[in-house]
Amino acid sequence: MKTFHITRPDEQIRPALKEKIDNLTKPKGSLGRLEELALQIGLIQQSLTPSLEHPQNVLFAADHGIVEEGVSLSPRDVTWQQILNFLNGGAGINFLCRQHGFALKIVDAGVDHDLPYERGIINRKVRRGSRNFAHEAALTWDELETCIERGAETVRVCHEEGSNVLSFGEMGIGNTSPSALWMHFFTGIPLEQCIGAGSGLDAKGIRHKTDVLQRALNQYEGDGSTWDLIRYFGGLEMVMAIGAMLQAAELKMTILVDGFIMTSCILAASRVYPEVLPYAIFTHCGDEAGHRQMLRHLHARPLLNLGLRLGEGTGAVCAFPLVDSAVRMLNEMDSFAHAEITKYF
Repeated sequence: MKTFHITRPDEQIRPALKEKIDNLTKPKGSLGRLEELALQIGLIQQSLTPSLEHPQNVLFAADHGIVEEGVSLSPRDVTWQQILNFLNGGAGINFLCRQHGFALKIVDAGVDHDLPYERGIINRKVRRGSRNFAHEAALTWDELETCIERGAETVRVCHEEGSNVLSFGEMGIGNTSPSALWMHFFTGIPLEQCIGAGSGLDAKGIRHKTDVLQRALNQYEGDGSTWDLIRYFGGLEMVMAIGAMLQAAELKMTILVDGFIMTSCILAASRVYPEVLPYAIFTHCGDEAGHRQMLRHLHARPLLNLGLRLGEGTGAVCAFPLVDSAVRMLNEMDSFAHAEITKYF
């Protein structure tokens, strides 16, 4: 397995950052979460004047064998069909990337379709969809390692292109099922509280999904280690996202965490490398059942709560202006001393 060398941000700069933030021309603490974000990004970049360079949304896509069990309202073909929609610029993530100046990278981690790579899709395909974990492990150990390395490779390219802030998204019909199982295993929260409607299941559909996932859990005979649970139940795009997040943290990049699926990925990543979490900004609380509880388990305070549950990185990109505002506050506000204003707090 690839080894990452992730260290927590050096705390020595914290007092200087706090002093700068507290002496901007405002009452202490009056810009709330923006002040907390500015401190976090300053720590990540080890700078009193951090910057957000060349933001990109990396969207990993793959199909899931568990869809064969009827756990999703949407058919499997929607995965590749939506990728074509991304290419045509017509999806939710497209307008948000255009609005907020994000480049969009579409990565085929394991879509069961022959995609038009000549149109700019990045081909990192490991296999044509994961296996059905209701009957067998979703991935082999070799496939797990390949996904981790290819996710990391994708981030290294982004870093070489000048990016220091990334959001991660996903496209994969059925991926709320492995996310729910990871949530259950890595938090101890009862399985039924981890399972939601996905792309629109009704109450009967959710009960069926719960039955399927409970049976899959009951027949699991692995060693219970973090990597084995990731391998046995994970999706190709999700494991690739784990590799990407770990590489981003090693490179001291800011990670914008999207919704339920991406939160489950950084939860899994943090079980192996807890040092990844200081690099993560949790951008929103989604509408998928269990997301709020998973955020609470991670002691994460999401920036937005808009009822989003689309995935694709939409919540992360939507929240980016707040992150940008925090950095602008640190760089563009004047200090009391320089502006010759008497402190009024």
